[in-house]
Amino acid sequence: MKTMLLLLLTVAGLGCGYKRPSQMTQSGIVPAVAALTPASQLHGGSDFTLTVMGTNFNANAVVNWNAAAQTGTTHPAANTLSVMIPAGDISTAGTAQVSVTNPGSTTPGGPYGGGSTTPSETSNTMAFTIN
Repeated sequence: MKTMLLLLLTVAGLGCGYKRPSQMTQSGIVPAVAALTPASQLHGGSDFTLTVMGTNFNANAVVNWNAAAQTGTTHPAANTLSVMIPAGDISTAGTAQVSVTNPGSTTPGGPYGGGSTTPSETSNTMAFTIN
């Protein structure tokens, strides 16, 4: 009798379509770049510090130089990021595209809580002139 009841409950549980809930993906926080300081450099110059101002920068946001993440990004003030750009990146005249990425989160809860994950989000790009 107990075996039949257990079997009936198991079949009923499987038949109702139960499945393990999956984590939701919520949209990330999209940063926005408003200004670069300096906005240009002479080609062939030395290393320099680039300051990026904007909004919605996470504490772990990273500056991208021509789509390459710059690992030395610092967050000296609200809405401000700084990074050292090596001389090799300004060795020839042209332009470089600068953007900011807020890395995603796979930590349960993400930045919003509630057991979700968030994707990385990248800002608009701004042109940096290499004269």
